[in-house]
Amino acid sequence: MSNVRVRFAPSPTGALHIGGIRTAFWDWLYARHTGGKFILRIEDTDKNRETVDGVQVILDSLREYGLDFDEGPGIGGPHAPYVQSERLPIYRKFIETLITEGKAYRAYDTPEELARMRENQQKRGLPPGYDRRHRHLNEAERAEYEATRGANAAVRFAVPLEGKVTFQDAVYGEITVENRTLEDAILMKSDGYPTYHLAAQVDDHLMEISHVLRGEEWLPSAPLHILIHRALGWEPPIYAHLPVMMGPDKKKFGKRNGALGALEYPKQGYLRGATLNFLALQGWSAKEERDLYSVPDLIEKFDLDGILNRSPISDPEKLLWFNGQYIRQLSLADLAARTLPFLQEAGLVGPDPDAVTSEYIGSVLALEQERMKTLAEAPALADFFLLPDDEFLFDEKAVAKWFAHPGVGDRLRRVRDNFAALEVFDAAGTEEVVRLVITEFDVKGGEVIHPVRVAVSGRTTGPGLFETIEALGRDRCLRRLDRALGMVTG
Repeated sequence: MSNVRVRFAPSPTGALHIGGIRTAFWDWLYARHTGGKFILRIEDTDKNRETVDGVQVILDSLREYGLDFDEGPGIGGPHAPYVQSERLPIYRKFIETLITEGKAYRAYDTPEELARMRENQQKRGLPPGYDRRHRHLNEAERAEYEATRGANAAVRFAVPLEGKVTFQDAVYGEITVENRTLEDAILMKSDGYPTYHLAAQVDDHLMEISHVLRGEEWLPSAPLHILIHRALGWEPPIYAHLPVMMGPDKKKFGKRNGALGALEYPKQGYLRGATLNFLALQGWSAKEERDLYSVPDLIEKFDLDGILNRSPISDPEKLLWFNGQYIRQLSLADLAARTLPFLQEAGLVGPDPDAVTSEYIGSVLALEQERMKTLAEAPALADFFLLPDDEFLFDEKAVAKWFAHPGVGDRLRRVRDNFAALEVFDAAGTEEVVRLVITEFDVKGGEVIHPVRVAVSGRTTGPGLFETIEALGRDRCLRRLDRALGMVTG
């Protein structure tokens, strides 16, 4: 059994960003690749930012993408996530240890005092940061503060004032930072809740986390976290700081440049496999000329060596391409099942379609599958197939262009009558009819083909005309041709 233990540790502050799913997926892949464990931990110590359904959103998002975690504390079930707010006594115990050993101290600053400190630093051109004013209080001064402000004290880490931290990041290589450049960060707030700087380090140790995969925005905090581990006598985990996803405008990938919340992608018709394939390649490479990977492929190939130390450009158009590729790989039955909710939401299909309707939907999707980029496009692509013959809309420009040609009524009527007489109504037979009408009336092909397409579909573009006609069937086509003939002015 592998000793690899990784964790995904989101905060329940709202919709999970697609970048969060990338981090969770990479954690999950590394655990599955190595035969290790993938652990979910909810970091809910910032109660001011927590949303009511934040934890459920995280659980729903991971479930949507098939990212199952391997263990929990048994609270709420054997696979419930770890929740930091349920572990407060643990953090307080380690805080007291650090204070007793002189490695942390209580700081009694008021918000107003801290604001004045920052203002003074700004005026003097000094770098911002805590000036350690309460680190070296004598016994009498500390007793006085305890008497007046003890209930509102925070606890800060006493960063060693000399020396340096050197560590090996799995992505960025060896990094060295002078201790004097680090701030005495708050470990526990005055409300009794730990900050990330303490709680995450305690949990990573107690949960025996071997590798921490997290966004590169945490890289400047890594030296501090390593010092906290060492202050408690622990060996820090291996860190892998992941490159930030950037949008096409080279700014952080977000709502403004095309990113959606994790749960929005399925609602907009993106397939799980396509989205995961896309996310796997956002800053990681298997070092081969290939784009399409199944999840089992990725489990086999994923390792930390493939993570790039530069931000990827996460283009929504590339995700659309991936999704189109995955849609084309679906069996017709699977495509129909996945598309049905979108067709139902658009009112094109009832809540419980019968076998005949289901078969018809399958024949329609067979024609549109090559053109679809998302499942959500199905209603717009297929509405003319599914709307009643007297309700689907005609493109006004198409009607004005093709139904006003001299003689178009006679040609459409001949097509309609010959369709009605066909012994076998299929693509080959209907194409032969149309070709014969073109020859009979001695006109260009488009003068029959385009009016027929507009008559049966209401539009000028779509899948192959004769395949469309076969899918619609004889009765629908005859009714639609009759309706079109009532609109002809030529």
